[in-house]
Amino acid sequence: MSTLSYKKSVLRVKILGIDPGLGIVGFGLLDVSSKGQLTALDWGILKTHKDRTNSQRLLEIHTDLTALLVDLKPDLVSVERIFFFKNAKTLVPVSQARGVILLSIEHAGLPLFEYTPMQVKQAMTGYGKSTKQEIQAMVAQRLGLPEIPRPDDAADALAMAICHSQFARTASLA
Repeated sequence: MSTLSYKKSVLRVKILGIDPGLGIVGFGLLDVSSKGQLTALDWGILKTHKDRTNSQRLLEIHTDLTALLVDLKPDLVSVERIFFFKNAKTLVPVSQARGVILLSIEHAGLPLFEYTPMQVKQAMTGYGKSTKQEIQAMVAQRLGLPEIPRPDDAADALAMAICHSQFARTASLA
């Protein structure tokens, strides 16, 4: 299994962050230099049609994500792990979408890393109970963007990618 490396032999790594959902899947692509400098290359959402069945929406996610992986050519992918859910009604559909996302990434042969929301908050702000707004403000600040990326799902996906870059960098220094 390959991992993100910050050794001098690696010039750049492209990390794709994914924020899973059935209706909206956020994505954010970062370029990480050998010195750990982060640059946002692309971000956005994959949106499914509400009038379709869940199985049709899951197929849409698979089809669109597969095309996105081919187009963006990430070196690895960081996906949010479902840790705790306040709304039980959305837990199952989001879990199903996350399963399709994991399958699509595995099918593409890309290294996959998973982080809980608390780990993302810790990596972004140093505090595991930060608000969504605090995390999104840190995304803009860390990436030198003039404003918070929109929609929120895209900013959350960029936070996933930043989180992985930080955890991988810390691991490589140990």
